[in-house]
Amino acid sequence: MNLDPIVEEIREGRREHAARFNHDLNAICNDFRKRETELCNRVVSLPPKRFARSQALPGNAALETPAS
Repeated sequence: MNLDPIVEEIREGRREHAARFNHDLNAICNDFRKRETELCNRVVSLPPKRFARSQALPGNAALETPAS
């Protein structure tokens, strides 16, 4: 099985982060919460995109209008 270098990079970052907190799950979660509150103003929430029925994907019966 081939290892994905991107996945390995993420895993290495997790291991380093956990090691900084001596693998204490409460401390790790507290750090994530702290980071989240510090960075919350940097996150952009966009309104959902609305598509016209004519833009619906063909073959999606739930979105197609019935023929008259």
